[in-house]
Amino acid sequence: MSFCRRAGVALAFLLGVGAYFVSFLNEPRISELGLTPSAHAQVIRNLIARLRGQTLPDGIVKSNGRLEATQVDVSSKYPGRLSEVTVEEGSNVTPGQVIAKITSPEYEAQLRAAKADVQKANDALAAAEAEIASRQSALEFAKSDFERGQELMKTGFITKQVFEQRKRNYDSAVAAVQSYTSQRDQALSQIANAEAEVDRIQSIIDDLTLVSPRLGRVQYQLARAGEVVAAGAPIVTILDLTDVYMTIFLPAADAGKLGVGDEARIILDPVPDYVVPAKISFVAADAQFTPKTVETRDERAKLMFRIKLKIDPEILQAFYTRVKTGVRGLGFVRTKQDVEWPADLQVRLPALPEAKAPDAKASEANPPEAKAPDAKSPNAK
Repeated sequence: MSFCRRAGVALAFLLGVGAYFVSFLNEPRISELGLTPSAHAQVIRNLIARLRGQTLPDGIVKSNGRLEATQVDVSSKYPGRLSEVTVEEGSNVTPGQVIAKITSPEYEAQLRAAKADVQKANDALAAAEAEIASRQSALEFAKSDFERGQELMKTGFITKQVFEQRKRNYDSAVAAVQSYTSQRDQALSQIANAEAEVDRIQSIIDDLTLVSPRLGRVQYQLARAGEVVAAGAPIVTILDLTDVYMTIFLPAADAGKLGVGDEARIILDPVPDYVVPAKISFVAADAQFTPKTVETRDERAKLMFRIKLKIDPEILQAFYTRVKTGVRGLGFVRTKQDVEWPADLQVRLPALPEAKAPDAKASEANPPEAKAPDAKSPNAK
């Protein structure tokens, strides 16, 4: 009974499809489209043949796939509380654009303490330099007194005891200058250490301002203002719309003939009239659908390998506002490089939109600045 029921359903479906085509090919409908019955029937036959891959020349194969883009998670290196998130899901972002800010009173207090240590070390340096100047003048006097004593000792005008006293004064002055010079060097070292600590804490505070690493679109907003985030927790996920590709799967017999850099074509289901050029950027080394080790020829025929067809970044830059991910379509590759692309797979692109993607290099050099709110605006408060 179940087999008869399935056969009846299949027969009803075929009859329904036949009735649809009969009604679709009637004279009023065809006259509205400006086609003759034979011409429209040929269009239907070509469409069915194209979907089945029967019209493709030998050396060109196709497979179903969908558009994907490289995803980048923007997260904080340090824990803290989100003070604001300046983007939403669907927002376009440029490199260097501020995405979120995190506050951390602990690091701010550490920064103030480090700056106080720098000031303390500078004060110690100033005191050491003043002492060195004072001791240097005493050293010069002791040195001249000692040198005069040497001359007087030769003539016998001073006693040996007086001469030795002058020598001790000179040695003491030299030791004092060396001692305060060492204190000055120590103060300089303390200044360097304190300034390095200031730079370290300041870099942490700078990293609490999260910026976009790439040109793209916000796919997910994973945290909201006011939430406490841990180190490494993603805040937003960005799609890099200059790195878009289609993933397809081909059997081993076809995948083995492909090379990285070979030309490819992509036709998307929503816009089947356009043919997008692409290049093979990746051919998987391992099969996806069957065990890694197979022994028979029939089983090897079932091996499917993942292929990535990457779209030209210049085309993505031109059609930046129209790029969508997750769109289904067909990917075409050539297993024979000497085969020419047929007429229906020649590159055809829509007219260029007025709005293009901003230049990534210019955005990095001149990141967008936050504008002050208008005082007359109702949201100024």
